[in-house]
Amino acid sequence: QVQLVESGGGLVQAGGSLRLSCAASARPFSRYYMGWFRQAPGKEREFVAGVSWTGGNIYYADSVKGRFTISRDNASKTVALQMNGLKAEDTADYYCAAGRGFGNPVAQSGYDYWGQGTRVTVSS
Repeated sequence: QVQLVESGGGLVQAGGSLRLSCAASARPFSRYYMGWFRQAPGKEREFVAGVSWTGGNIYYADSVKGRFTISRDNASKTVALQMNGLKAEDTADYYCAAGRGFGNPVAQSGYDYWGQGTRVTVSS
């Protein structure tokens, strides 16, 4: 069983930045793909970013390319999402996810474990 705990959400003005962090209990952490998903009010959960076991492969949704950066630190068992140039449409609950990496890394089905989420609100 893998436990994931997100932190770093909050309220920010449009154009601002936030950094989300996810701490994992996975052992070994390096055997898990890590991803970030988000769910806006009244919408389905969607993929945001993903990173492979050692960071060699990184994936982004088109809507966040060039603004968001995913990174992982296998030593501290954390994955981060740096979000710059935030827009009102980035407002959502953001979820950290972990998967063994054998499925689709940009789909929910590719992940087996989920955090409780952290809320990001961008005011325009």
